[in-house]
Amino acid sequence: MTPHQFLKYTPATNCGECGYAACLAFAVAVTKGGVAPELCPYVQKDMLPAEFGAAKGEAGLGGVERGQDERDMALVTHLKSKVQELDFRELSHRLGADWAADTPDLLRFSYLGRSILLGRDEVVMDGQQLVDPRDQILLYNYVAFGGNASGGAEERLPNGTWVGMESLPNSIAKIRTLATYCEARLSERFAGRIQDLAPLCDKVGGERGRDEQGQSADFAVVLHDL
Repeated sequence: MTPHQFLKYTPATNCGECGYAACLAFAVAVTKGGVAPELCPYVQKDMLPAEFGAAKGEAGLGGVERGQDERDMALVTHLKSKVQELDFRELSHRLGADWAADTPDLLRFSYLGRSILLGRDEVVMDGQQLVDPRDQILLYNYVAFGGNASGGAEERLPNGTWVGMESLPNSIAKIRTLATYCEARLSERFAGRIQDLAPLCDKVGGERGRDEQGQSADFAVVLHDL
């Protein structure tokens, strides 16, 4: 059952008596984190499907987060397996990375102003082993997709044309994530003080964008993240 399906069993009043700020948060904790549905005094347990029993393992939103971490690490392991047989020397030309004969299983490149040393089994960022699975997923995906490039005349460098995320395949969920965790946070933090953005963008190698395509943004910067 999805959180939204469970929501119909709640009063949807966000009363907070269950200990969660909103009914939807409680629904996520129940369906994904194993929290007992009877924590909500208004849920009629006899009306619930048989799948709801005693909570197992870590319960609540913490359990949801832990489950996501486990899925992320599983994806990291899968992506690492995809780069095991790739020719890093050939890849370096496609990816704009540095390769050296004395370290044939390593690629060196810059990522948001940070020095990256990527091997077949680990990533080092600014001299420290990278443990965040989200960064590892992005970086290993970058290398894996470079390794699957078809080669020949189809390969080309980015030409600087702005492309809306909505035009990319399978991007609906990514658009929501970007809006929630990036756009909204940046808007809240820098509202009324756009001038503070420029020096911060400089630190990660940003370049002021040129409004060649009639973009309406008050401030535009190009980040050559990879």
